Amino acid sequence: MKFGFDIDDTLINLREYAFGLYQEKLGRKVDASHFHELDRVEIHTLFGMSDEEGHHMWNSVLEELYYTECPIYPGAVELLQKLERQGHEIYYLTARPGKHAERTKTWMKQQGFPVADSRFYCGMKDAEKVHIIEELELDYYFDDKPAVVEHLTRGSLTVVMKDQSYNRHLAHPRIAHWDELEPLLSKNRN
Repeated sequence: MKFGFDIDDTLINLREYAFGLYQEKLGRKVDASHFHELDRVEIHTLFGMSDEEGHHMWNSVLEELYYTECPIYPGAVELLQKLERQGHEIYYLTARPGKHAERTKTWMKQQGFPVADSRFYCGMKDAEKVHIIEELELDYYFDDKPAVVEHLTRGSLTVVMKDQSYNRHLAHPRIAHWDELEPLLSKNRN
């Protein structure tokens, strides 16, 4: 089978890591409960920033977010390694800016993710991401972002949401933890 995975906030906990980094950089403490209730992907509103200010802040910390200590969701690496050992094809599709493609691949490999260069897609807008996913004829695709998932309802593709506060309004199969995937796959086979 062909499995496709978004990276940020699907395999790695980027937003929550950014939330901590913003607090440090801005010298401002925001209660974590506000983060966990946020109904949008962007986190800057928690710090009283406009969309323009938030965009600037995000871009100013990308290096620290992408290539330092951003935590991987528990079980993600082991699960993808297991899928690869079982002979499944693993694809990564990330909207990270294209200039980060090579360093992101290297970072992912250093973390233990099974990455084949020919199955790594980086730097596309949401509509392009949907198009690539459909062209690849994936069996399963995992993402957190409503703007992508809402457009992936065609064909035999099974779309699974990585549960986040901002995507709970969507009625797709979802997982909160990666150890929930095998039971979901077993259920879909029956």
